[in-house]
Amino acid sequence: MKQARLRERMTTPGQKKILACDGGGILGLISVEILARVESELRALTGRKRLVLADWFDFTCGTSTGAIIAACVSCGMSMDAVRKFYIDSGQDMFDKAFLLKRLRYSYNDEPLALKLQAELDRALGYPVAKRRGRPKALLGDDGLRTLLMMVMRNHTTDSPWPISNNPFGKYNQPDRPDCNLRLPLWQLVRASTAAPTFFPPEQVVLGEGSDKPYSFLFVDGGVTTYNNPAYLAYQMVTAPPYGINWQSGVDDLLVVSVGTGRSPNARPGLSGDDLWLLDHAKNIPSALMNAAADGWDMSCRITGECRFGAPIDREFGSQQVRKSAWGKDPGKHFSYVRYDPDVSAAGLRRLGLAKVDPQAVRKMDSTDHIPQIRRVGEAYAKRHVDVASHFAGF
Repeated sequence: MKQARLRERMTTPGQKKILACDGGGILGLISVEILARVESELRALTGRKRLVLADWFDFTCGTSTGAIIAACVSCGMSMDAVRKFYIDSGQDMFDKAFLLKRLRYSYNDEPLALKLQAELDRALGYPVAKRRGRPKALLGDDGLRTLLMMVMRNHTTDSPWPISNNPFGKYNQPDRPDCNLRLPLWQLVRASTAAPTFFPPEQVVLGEGSDKPYSFLFVDGGVTTYNNPAYLAYQMVTAPPYGINWQSGVDDLLVVSVGTGRSPNARPGLSGDDLWLLDHAKNIPSALMNAAADGWDMSCRITGECRFGAPIDREFGSQQVRKSAWGKDPGKHFSYVRYDPDVSAAGLRRLGLAKVDPQAVRKMDSTDHIPQIRRVGEAYAKRHVDVASHFAGF
């Protein structure tokens, strides 16, 4: 866990680029297709045919399915490989639990855990075990090419946990018996994806092998306020307690935030009698996640200089700054790009996808509609991703 390459990258003066990926289950394929376009355009602009996003971004972070993408990118995987992982593993990720267990959760965690361990081990150059065994890829693995953060919720302590491989972090020091860098990478990703009612929680043991090991139960980071982790990432790299201390400024720091599709669950015929315990249980979590995602998006557009992003609502708008005015406001702390398709019926029509059912591309376990989900990401990326313009100067 020397992390020599990571330390050098983090401490080398110059511009820094952050990739932040939202949660959203299998809808992460929308993000994958957007990022595949980003990778393709970066290859064309740089002339580097084998460039992967880890070559360009200095920090990758994500929540839930975004944690999967961020970890895969940090391992040096191409977006073609990440896409293949999602397509090949989609049905296994959402393997139905035994009937008696469905009162607690809908899907088994074992298939996803095995897939994650195998894919991350393979990406970091380790032999792939056929069964879940002693983990090889750890959070502090020297093969990770970027600063990496995954957001999860510690259900035991009732608190959000943004766990990173930051070598300067307080809980990542090797002299600590419970150093986070010794934790299995696959398990942390799995913990970030443990959506309540969908998957069982993940138990993580800290200080394993020490005199006083202890464990916590973790669930999906999407049930914190950080389903969109973009602003949290900015805080981590600039706030003194984390010891990273990257320079802020529109010419120094770029934050690229990628969503999994946005579509408010409008219910125009709703009456008061419709609101009962089961309805709240089904709808409140997603409502809170969507509101929090928009809230942090707004914070990024206020704190940063928004180079691209769709309007958030009719009052706030997009706060997108005209290119001719970029860099003119000294009060902005970073350049900001937000890619997130509108997957309402109207939004799909604007993308030329009127035949795609909005309900098929807004559910996190919609594995029967993987081709349609990919089409949304591809169509949006083709129309809106413009690396030469949006990332200009970086």
